[in-house]
Amino acid sequence: MYKVMIVEDDDKIRRIVADMLKKWQYDVIEVAKFDQVLTTFENNQPHLVLLDINLPVFDGYYWCQQIRSISKVPIIFLSSRTQNMDVIMAINMGGDDFVQKPFDLDVLAAKVSALLRRNHAYQDESSMQLTHQNLVFYLTNSSIQVGEQTSLLSRNEFIILQLMMSHIGKIISRDDLMQALWKDEQFVDDNTLTVNVNRLRRKIATLGLEAFIVTRKGMGYLIE
Repeated sequence: MYKVMIVEDDDKIRRIVADMLKKWQYDVIEVAKFDQVLTTFENNQPHLVLLDINLPVFDGYYWCQQIRSISKVPIIFLSSRTQNMDVIMAINMGGDDFVQKPFDLDVLAAKVSALLRRNHAYQDESSMQLTHQNLVFYLTNSSIQVGEQTSLLSRNEFIILQLMMSHIGKIISRDDLMQALWKDEQFVDDNTLTVNVNRLRRKIATLGLEAFIVTRKGMGYLIE
């Protein structure tokens, strides 16, 4: 049984979401002490986290960073914030998706199910590595290395880079990338893909490869 941790200080929303997840046979962990979110996470080891932004003590961005420091578990932000910058901030902090309140419970359930399935498949990847332009991509632990420098990738970054490095020299369209990332969902903002690609570019650039991923305007991306 998959375990889902809910970090939400609105009692009514938390109960509604928890009841919905229980109906779908998920094991639900409801955070009660908002100064101990990371401790609750470590003690329960959930498979997915639903995380509000506006929380007592520390906000959701802070707790996302704390969780990301020890785990690549999928994180879905739940928030009433509506600005694009909030979505960008959530993704940059390590979130995998952003659901705006008020939300449809069926949509949330679909997103939870899709992320859990893809994360499970991602963890089952066989032992492999891909190399190109001095970059080594280790599929088993989702890391990249250039020389002595290494960087860990998020689930979305892993999917993007694996697809592109499996098709060196071929343009991968934005539609193909979005299908690979969110194949079961029709509610993803196109801007979310741009944020994920740019974050992956920055990680590769910090290792010394500035133009590893090339943009073909109106067509997509490729690795030459």
